Amino acid sequence: MTQLAQHLTAFLREHLSRERRASVHTCDAYAYSFQLLVTFAARRLSKRPCLLQIEDIDVPMILAFLEHIEETRGNKARSRNARLAAVKSFFRYLEHRAHAVLDQALRVHAIPMKKIDEALVASLSRTEVHALLNAPDRRTLSGIRDRAMLHLAFAGGLRVSELVGLALDQFDGRSPASIHIICKGRRECVLPLWQDRCRDPRLDRS
Repeated sequence: MTQLAQHLTAFLREHLSRERRASVHTCDAYAYSFQLLVTFAARRLSKRPCLLQIEDIDVPMILAFLEHIEETRGNKARSRNARLAAVKSFFRYLEHRAHAVLDQALRVHAIPMKKIDEALVASLSRTEVHALLNAPDRRTLSGIRDRAMLHLAFAGGLRVSELVGLALDQFDGRSPASIHIICKGRRECVLPLWQDRCRDPRLDRS
């Protein structure tokens, strides 16, 4: 096993999940980024992936890879930056374990992210929120489920990953009712479920 394979395996399987406590989604995204990078580098150097060395993943290779995923795979700047962030994170990991690549790591960290024009987030009006919450068909089990999920997402301000990952033991039915979730950055959050946030007579009809 080469040094690259050894360190990359430890980075993905141990460092991210155990030491940094990264979410499953983050670990999967990083793993996929390196799957793409290793495949690209191996093809470009005419090597088997298992024979790649750390030195092979230099700045010119990374820049060529970033250009490849944008032009050939059609990735946007946001995806391109996410792949680069995974590579930079790996080289920060290497700095403490493979001192011979310190200069290489410094050069990798100097690769700039692409600027992204952030669009303003539009908000829904109260009428639009009520229309959305009342959209599921409450005559069906799936409609009741979907309506409950929409209410919970709105009342707690949950992201999709947080919503679908909820378990019953995360609910606290005491007044005021609340839910315990793991927020972004692996922080534990307690979110109150305020009834008056979506209060409307139409929402009370069963």
